[in-house]
Amino acid sequence: MKEFTVRSITSKDTKKLIPLVRSYIVDFYKCPNPTDKELEDHINLLIDHPMLGKQFVIENDGDFAGFVTLYFTFSTTKVKKISVLNDLFVAEAYRGNGLGETLFRHALNYSRENGYATMNWETANDNITAQSLYEKMGGVNTNKSWIHYEIKL
Repeated sequence: MKEFTVRSITSKDTKKLIPLVRSYIVDFYKCPNPTDKELEDHINLLIDHPMLGKQFVIENDGDFAGFVTLYFTFSTTKVKKISVLNDLFVAEAYRGNGLGETLFRHALNYSRENGYATMNWETANDNITAQSLYEKMGGVNTNKSWIHYEIKL
């Protein structure tokens, strides 16, 4: 298997990351296609404001195979900061090689090493592949008594 490395994104990666993020949004989640400018601004937000979150890519010889995004917030009940794994994506051509697990472990280790109380995430009910990975990694479905709400603005 090729050697893949995980690293934080930099401003030099923005243009190269746009197609991968677009594939995640449009192809995987079937959401509307954002403009290049919208994606560029979104990617650069975490680069320019690292207190908001962190994005990592997994690559081999300069080819991006996937990414993981953490956003940072606080928990009043834990009285500590927490990380939210918002995105975990591996391009279709690279799936089945353990890269999702590698990205997940990297996000978990980053959160642990930087003093976050928990790393939280959610996934779609029908995303059985992701659920299998998360359970394998020790994730616990805590959605026993809470209902997720959203208001589109």
